[in-house]
Amino acid sequence: MDVSEFFFKLLVILLSAKLFAEVFSKLRIPSVLGEVVAGLIIGPSVLGFVSPDATLHLIAEIGILLLLFEVGLETDVGQLVKEGVRSALVALTGVVLPGLFGFWTSYHWFGMAMIPSLFVGGTIVATSIGITVRVLKDLNQHNKRMARIVLGAAVLDDVIGVVVLSVLYDFAVKGTVSIPATIRIVVFISSFLLIAPILAKLFVPFMARLASSSKTKGMIPTIIISLILGMAVVSHSVGAPEILGSFAAGIALARRFFLPLGASIDHYSHQLAEKIEESMTPIIDLFVPVFFVMVGVSINLRVIDMTSGAFWGFAGVLTIVAVVSKVASGIWAPGGFREKLSTGVAMVPRGEVGLIFAEVGKRSNIFDDAAYAVVVFVVAVTTLLAPLALKPLMKNLPEK
Repeated sequence: MDVSEFFFKLLVILLSAKLFAEVFSKLRIPSVLGEVVAGLIIGPSVLGFVSPDATLHLIAEIGILLLLFEVGLETDVGQLVKEGVRSALVALTGVVLPGLFGFWTSYHWFGMAMIPSLFVGGTIVATSIGITVRVLKDLNQHNKRMARIVLGAAVLDDVIGVVVLSVLYDFAVKGTVSIPATIRIVVFISSFLLIAPILAKLFVPFMARLASSSKTKGMIPTIIISLILGMAVVSHSVGAPEILGSFAAGIALARRFFLPLGASIDHYSHQLAEKIEESMTPIIDLFVPVFFVMVGVSINLRVIDMTSGAFWGFAGVLTIVAVVSKVASGIWAPGGFREKLSTGVAMVPRGEVGLIFAEVGKRSNIFDDAAYAVVVFVVAVTTLLAPLALKPLMKNLPEK
């Protein structure tokens, strides 16, 4: 792809994202769904203007890093920790049930081989934290109790998803699973999640002094972007998803984050947080929609044989399994039926995480064309369904 072609594709992505987001917002539908639909239309599924190119995917990754940073920046860590047990139960239920039922359906009902069936189960284990948090922000529900539970569960789900993918891939390639290697990954990721925000927070006084003494423009966004990228690199190096690094960076700079034993650096961070929000918002608003458009571009509905009865049978059953098993995870949420249902529905979208599983399965020849088409269909339906279902469900939910 030459430079002019890249510019044209980026132009199409940015304009289509804004156009469809505006249209969907006027229809009172979450704007994130408009951005995903924009990707479906300009991508291989319909018009074919944009293909899932590696360069565009890299720009999209910047978008998801910035989104998770913004979420971390607005997170009340105390409240997030308070809901930690419930989040863990939601995450574990949302991993175990889809994995077991996805495998059982593929292996026993539809006669797939062992390894492809395991990969189908692994694919519907995933929850797209990007889709989930963006929907909650679009609906202005991200500060509610249910949202905190979902955020914690989605973060844990992402970590578990990485471990599951690495275990399944090793099993598919080597025929065995290295227990010590799996334990090492889990320990590294857990340690990173605990230590990274504290280390980043210790950087705040230096950052505040540097920003206040700078004689050039753009010092704050430069420092913040560097911190996000640095934390993402460290996160990847310990085996965790890069987005957890940017999330940790956001938490570290949040106004309500305190170090252990009550040692607060709020003196530096209060005014700095306002400057960070002011300088980063335009950058976040520019890059984040690119990510969601690329989610839609990555879903190629043309691989689906719409005339195949076998496809519709498998896809229909697996979609029901994928939705119901995730919705069941909401049973651990406090409150009444609607809050539990909202929590479960928020865990439904598979988005880019499910597509990663699907692509690994396809590239490794674990999925044939038919199985790959079924998985792509399930990812597409769950990604589009959750935003539509959440809006009516989340009206008048309790704040605390």
